[in-house]
Amino acid sequence: MDSMGIGSMLIVSIVSIAMGSVITTQTALQIESSWIPTWTVGFVSRTSIVMELCPTIISLLLVGNLGSRITAEIGSMRVTEQIDALEVMGINPASHLVLPKVLASLIVNPVLIIFSIFFALVGGYLTILITGSVSPYDFIDGLTYCFRVYDVVYALTKTFVFAFVMSTVSSFYGYRIEGGALELGKANTQGIVVSSFIILVLNVLVTQIML
Repeated sequence: MDSMGIGSMLIVSIVSIAMGSVITTQTALQIESSWIPTWTVGFVSRTSIVMELCPTIISLLLVGNLGSRITAEIGSMRVTEQIDALEVMGINPASHLVLPKVLASLIVNPVLIIFSIFFALVGGYLTILITGSVSPYDFIDGLTYCFRVYDVVYALTKTFVFAFVMSTVSSFYGYRIEGGALELGKANTQGIVVSSFIILVLNVLVTQIML
């Protein structure tokens, strides 16, 4: 949890601030009609950030960061025959190596997404302060307008699903590796590609089910 959570906090915060700034700027540029209230910028930005951008984009980012780390750690232990040594000692390598990573991912990833949502909204607010496209009061009014707790539940549910996919698929490709350093690199790439593809498919399915 320490290496997966705290180690990813910096990159998550930077990407989230930039993402919140971009989506706020684009929304403000698209809404130019006087018939549309200015608080719509905050409302659209909040909805996009909470329900889609942070849960999905940050999860894909974590696949490349944490997923590759999981595959590399377990794969290197397979290549150096450390997993074979555990089996000889009568220890179940899957429960000893894979299960802690899956549990840590299920705990850490939702926390990272919550911080990501916060940093993205802060990035949007700072953009409004700097550009002055809408007033800060209207932006905050849009952020709080018609807020539903279910949106956060929906986002965290997707995050739990994505975290499970990321940790299990990455562990599978690291655990089943055969060969040396070349195969380890291929397994790392395959784990990232397959995890990302499954996450995108499940994103559509979870959205259809919950919304």
